[in-house]
Amino acid sequence: MATLLVGDVHGCFNELQALLAQADFNPQRDTLWLTGDLVARGPDSLKVLRYVRSLGNAVRLTLGNHDLHLLAIFAGISRNKPKDNLTPLLEAPDCDELINWLRRQPVLQIDEEKALIMAHAGISPQWDIDTVKRCAREIEAILSSDIYPLFLDSMYGDLPNCWNDQLSGLSRLRYATNAFTRMRFCYPNGCLDMICKDVPKKAPAPLKPWFEISTPVTEKYSIAFGHWAALEGNGAPDGIYALDTGCCWGGKLTMLRWDDKQYFQQEFLGQEVQIGS
Repeated sequence: MATLLVGDVHGCFNELQALLAQADFNPQRDTLWLTGDLVARGPDSLKVLRYVRSLGNAVRLTLGNHDLHLLAIFAGISRNKPKDNLTPLLEAPDCDELINWLRRQPVLQIDEEKALIMAHAGISPQWDIDTVKRCAREIEAILSSDIYPLFLDSMYGDLPNCWNDQLSGLSRLRYATNAFTRMRFCYPNGCLDMICKDVPKKAPAPLKPWFEISTPVTEKYSIAFGHWAALEGNGAPDGIYALDTGCCWGGKLTMLRWDDKQYFQQEFLGQEVQIGS
């Protein structure tokens, strides 16, 4: 019974299949955790969504910013750009079913027994664990409701960038969404910087990666995240696992087997590979 944590798939279906084959993944026995950004940029977003959905309870995923952007495109809020390679998915006969399944997925995974958290971008340094859970539930509730397009239409924007428990409505949801799905750098006080996307050594002072600001959450839990391909899986402190290694950008797809902390990686494949083949 293995727990397998995989970084951003971004439509790289063949690579996901080959990576899971390396660890002999069996959905009847093992659990697959996915950091989000299942779709966009890579060649086979449709196959990825169909496959992940088919795994049922064997998968635990978190939504990423590209997954939310797909929902916004479907809702007519954002434009479908050719570089995202989403047209086959949007034109598929089961697109409605896949979208309705996707918008009911979580933005946060927590395993208390393992003391493990997964979120696409990370956990805001300004949050305690109760706030983390509460904000995740609020996003998930509105995404699964009939008014989800209203939320998607308002999620774009970089403000507010400082947490206040008195935040309410769409401003509160926007901050939480940015923290869970877009955050990279913070100011020393934990306020989010939503502009810099570089590697930490090139970031202007006083910005720090969110995971370099110690909080009660990071002291109690290990955190696995994706989103930040420029890190190439490096530079995070002990207990913080950066799993996006930029497969869709010509890098690799990375998996961590949690049980023994063994890493697996898969470079781009030019042909379809099935588990067990």
